[in-house]
Amino acid sequence: MDAPLTDRQRTAHGLAARAVSVCAGTRELVRELSIGFAAGEMLAILGRNGSGKTLTLHTLAGLRAPAGGEVQLDGQPLAQLKRRAVAQRLGLLPQDFEDAFVTTAIESVLIGRHPHLALWQWETAEDERLALDALAAVDMRACAARRTDTLSGGEQRRVAVAALLAQQPGIFLLDEPTNHLDPHHQLVVLGLFRELARAGRTVITTLHDPTLAARFADRVLLLFGDGRWSSGPIASTLTAEALSELYLAPMIELNQDGRRVFVSA
Repeated sequence: MDAPLTDRQRTAHGLAARAVSVCAGTRELVRELSIGFAAGEMLAILGRNGSGKTLTLHTLAGLRAPAGGEVQLDGQPLAQLKRRAVAQRLGLLPQDFEDAFVTTAIESVLIGRHPHLALWQWETAEDERLALDALAAVDMRACAARRTDTLSGGEQRRVAVAALLAQQPGIFLLDEPTNHLDPHHQLVVLGLFRELARAGRTVITTLHDPTLAARFADRVLLLFGDGRWSSGPIASTLTAEALSELYLAPMIELNQDGRRVFVSA
C-alpha cells in the first residue's frame, strides 16, 4: 500500500489553506486551518449548523476573504489570480441556486462552459455535446428542453450539478450536493463525484450525513464551530466518539453489509 500523502505533497499542485481563519461577525468559526487537498481524493466537511461549513467552502473558492491566513491555488495566492483563470480550475456548487431568469435546462448547463469561451464567443457543438452528456450523467437528458421553472427542486438541483460537470474543473467544491435529492439520486450524484476523484480530480464537499461521508469520502474535515477543527482519514477520524462531540448528541456506529452507518443514540 502506498504511504499517505503529506500536506506538502498535496499542495504542490492544487488547492490549499494556509493558517486560514473564518469568522462570522465577531465569532471565530475556524481558527488557522492548514490543509492541502489532493488530486484523486474526496474530502467531506462535517459540522453542526452554523459551524462554518459553507463559509469555509466559500473562502476556499475565493468568494470571501479569510479573516487570517491565505488560500493558495497551485502554489499561488488565490486572491491574486484572475477569476476566469480560477473558474477554469475550480468549480463551486452552491447550497441553493436560483436562476434570475427562466431558461431551459440545457441553457442552464451551458453556463458551465462560459469559463472556457472567449469574450462574446457562442457555444460550439462540442459545448452542447458536453452539456447533454452532463445532463445524461444526472438522469436529466430527457429534460434538456424543459423550462427551469417547471422542474422540481430535485430536478433543478441535478441541473445545477450538470452545469458544474460541464464546467470540467480540476477541483470541485460542493455545498450540500444532496440537497433536495431523493435517496437514489443522492447516491447517483455522490457516486459521480467519487468516480471523478478516482479519475484524478479533487472533490471537497460539505455533508450533513456522516454515513454518506463514510461511504464516499477518503478524508474528513470536522468543524466544531468554536475555532477548533480536525482532519484525517475517514477510517480513523470519523468515529462515533468524534461525531458525538461534533454534533453535541450521542452517536453510535453500526455495521451493515460491510458499510459503516452512524445514527443518533
